[in-house]
Amino acid sequence: MRIQVFGMGCSPCKEMLSNVKAAVERLGLDHPVEHVTRVKAMLNAGVTGTPALVVNGEIKCVGRVLDVTSIESILSSSKSEVCE
Repeated sequence: MRIQVFGMGCSPCKEMLSNVKAAVERLGLDHPVEHVTRVKAMLNAGVTGTPALVVNGEIKCVGRVLDVTSIESILSSSKSEVCE
């Protein structure tokens, strides 16, 4: 599973990154969380605002910080969609 948090480093982006890492840890996933800060990479991924959560190339959230429980739900449903 590829987990990416897009954001330039502002306070909401840092909070989203922290929440995603906490959700990954609580779910016991062995997947790194990639923090993407380059504008070109954001545009290439179709991300139009930050913070953004992208899982397996699919944009899950843009422009707001999700709580850890919401992220766990997203990651759990994405986990079941991926054959590893």
